[in-house]
Amino acid sequence: MNTAPAPRRRRLAAAATALAAALLLSACSGGAAPDAGGETATPVAGGTLTFGRAASANDLDLNQQITANNAFAIDKIFEPLVSFDETGTIVPWLADFAVDDAGTEYVFTLRDGLQFSDGSEVTPADVVFSLNRHREVGGPLPLTAPIADIAASGDREVTITLTEPYTPFISELASFSNGIFPADFGGASEEEFFAQPVGTGPFVLSEWDPNGDLSFVKNEHYWQEGKPYLDGLVYRVIADDTQLRQQLAAGQIDAIDTVPAANAAEVAAAADTELSQTPGWSTEQVFFNTQREEFADRNVRRAIAHAIDREGITAATTFDTAEVANALLPPTITDSANDTVEPLEFDLEAAKAELAKSAYPDGFSTTLLLASGNAQRAQIAQILQESLGKIGIDVEIEQLDIAVFRERFFAYDFDFMLNSGQSDAPDPNGFITFQADPEGFSKSYWTHYTNDRVTELMHEGRTTPEGPERTEIYAEIQQILADDVPYVPLFFPSNLKATTSEVHGFTVLPNGSVLFQDAWLAPAA
Repeated sequence: MNTAPAPRRRRLAAAATALAAALLLSACSGGAAPDAGGETATPVAGGTLTFGRAASANDLDLNQQITANNAFAIDKIFEPLVSFDETGTIVPWLADFAVDDAGTEYVFTLRDGLQFSDGSEVTPADVVFSLNRHREVGGPLPLTAPIADIAASGDREVTITLTEPYTPFISELASFSNGIFPADFGGASEEEFFAQPVGTGPFVLSEWDPNGDLSFVKNEHYWQEGKPYLDGLVYRVIADDTQLRQQLAAGQIDAIDTVPAANAAEVAAAADTELSQTPGWSTEQVFFNTQREEFADRNVRRAIAHAIDREGITAATTFDTAEVANALLPPTITDSANDTVEPLEFDLEAAKAELAKSAYPDGFSTTLLLASGNAQRAQIAQILQESLGKIGIDVEIEQLDIAVFRERFFAYDFDFMLNSGQSDAPDPNGFITFQADPEGFSKSYWTHYTNDRVTELMHEGRTTPEGPERTEIYAEIQQILADDVPYVPLFFPSNLKATTSEVHGFTVLPNGSVLFQDAWLAPAA
């Protein structure tokens, strides 16, 4: 590898070893590989896997998207320089890398012989173009590191120079939004390119209905030898949870993206289906639009937090598949303070006292927004409606088709809502930035919450090296958020997915995506 002299570099040989291991591992039912009746675990090539999902992929521009319906189609086509495995460990992906002792110069060396899905060579110029395009676009998951320069520095080498150390940089690069594609879009316009994109991922877009199904075929030029095993992958849109499970049980589809917690035991016990339950990076939450005058009132938000029985909701709706949330960050994220934060506990008298301090001591009427088709959230909404009624807050529940639901909260057209926060990397900066940065893309996850101390700490966390000092910074942030409650974390759900017994190598990442290059189908008996 063409690098500067060894004394200037901290080598990451352990990461390369982790990658080799990651490419051999698979996550599945309860953490043990499905075995389809004791068959050999030797992968078999061929076949098309049909994956049931609740929503269609409607945009494949990796720099402009964030929601799972798009992100987890995009990441089958495009890949970043570095990624993470099923444990959340950062690993080299398209490139090996090294960083200088000052923490401001990163050198990436591309894999030898790396090709795009059209057979063309991946060059440093492609990397420079891709990352600079992301910097120009910004988007919902921007490259926020203080980048001074991105330059080709060798035949297979790219050097990224920062103006100052930035601790979450490598974690930030691991996001799907930093995937690599041909320079100048391969000569196509942006619109043409993202309608038929070219990347290094394991699959190539074949057919696509932005309002319906999406089909992939295998990338014949994929860099992982022998992968993907599948010839094809189909994303079948089935908006109803019940229909998803019924079609899986009938063998009409091979896997489903979401299993409701209420049905997890049933799916696990069925003879021909396998439950995949793995730790995740998401937090189920109640979000307040602080542009609404009622929810701009901190005492109102604190009253509602005291009126919510998080333990009861978790027990009633997650069926032992989730952990009660005390803090914002899941325990799977670095520097989570879930064990140390002091949340506003369930206490109706304390709730009434907080409301009495507010501008609405006699309560008010409001509307809770949520997406339709999700039985768990519908149940949570009913519990919230009943609980808040006890302190004088009259809640109307509004359920909308998921696409309309997203349009509404993207436009800040809601009072409060049920949704989840999802990290795209293991470092806490991404999650905190998305949910607490009033100047960021989502304006504190569409709450418009602003706290100057949180903003100050957030910037400190980006430049403070990993260690006790950084842990304390994020602990303080999480405590302030627990006190101010721009959102109420309810619980940390597991990633619950399912397959038929014919599916093997179903590897689920902590962000909820699936590494389908590892999946294969057992031959029919």
